[in-house]
Amino acid sequence: MKNEKVLQSPFVESCVDTSQQQQEPINRLKKEENIETQILKIKLLNEKAKLPQYAHQGDAGLDLFSTSEVVIQPGESNLISTGISIELPPETEAQIRPRSGLALKHQVTVLNTPGTIDQGYRGEIGVILINHGKSPFKVEIGMKIAQMVIKPVLSVQVQTVEELGETDRGVGGFGSTGRY
Repeated sequence: MKNEKVLQSPFVESCVDTSQQQQEPINRLKKEENIETQILKIKLLNEKAKLPQYAHQGDAGLDLFSTSEVVIQPGESNLISTGISIELPPETEAQIRPRSGLALKHQVTVLNTPGTIDQGYRGEIGVILINHGKSPFKVEIGMKIAQMVIKPVLSVQVQTVEELGETDRGVGGFGSTGRY
């Protein structure tokens, strides 16, 4: 457990204050909305690993950082290591999503977006990056390579039926609503 660190959102950290006057509205909100602080446990797997972090208060995604250096050729993909493993809160998943700046400036994105990390997975988080650009792209150690968004998961029971309920849309898909 010596390498295990607990990560809380900056919002929660910013709410920690010794002033009872500031804490009361937060406690009231938590009680009214039944909000609990969710803990994301992070295990750093090597010395190059960095804790995922929110760039700004209110951000949905935690930045993920590369622990490897690799050049991705145009049209090719590569599995990039992050050097972390995680323990998600109950009934959640982690979605691995692209960074808009990499996509816009370098045409580099996450290949299987969003990548899903299931609650029970304890292995290293890897990010599959693909280079859609015309030039080689160099991934450097410590570079922000993707975002990780923690989302609730709804579990369902699967049931076979003879018929499905009717809707206005029906079976229309793949551009069936028109060009504009």
